[in-house]
Amino acid sequence: QVQLVESGGGSVQAGGSLRLSCAASGYTYSSYCMGWLRQAPGKEREGVAAIDSDGSTSYADSVKGRFTISQDNTKNTLFLQMNSLKPEDTAMYYCAARTWGGCINVYDQRYDDWGQGTQVTVSS
Repeated sequence: QVQLVESGGGSVQAGGSLRLSCAASGYTYSSYCMGWLRQAPGKEREGVAAIDSDGSTSYADSVKGRFTISQDNTKNTLFLQMNSLKPEDTAMYYCAARTWGGCINVYDQRYDDWGQGTQVTVSS
């Protein structure tokens, strides 16, 4: 059974940086898609970034050039480096994964496994 546990959220001023981590256990698949998604109060959940098992990445237009998704060599930990944060980045951030194929695009939310979420708050 796959378990995903996020960490690294917090409060930061606009222009600051945060690095989110997602520890994945029970994940030994050769083909997968993992992503970061977020949901702000009163808004729909949206895809932020995704990474394929071959290392291909995709980003939402709103975070391109500011956020970077990556994974460690063992592929047991997923990261989201967030720079130049804006108040509109404030949301609960979730790590998610699926094993039935690679990523289609960052907006595809058909994941099977989800973390509990970590809050990111950016003040102006």
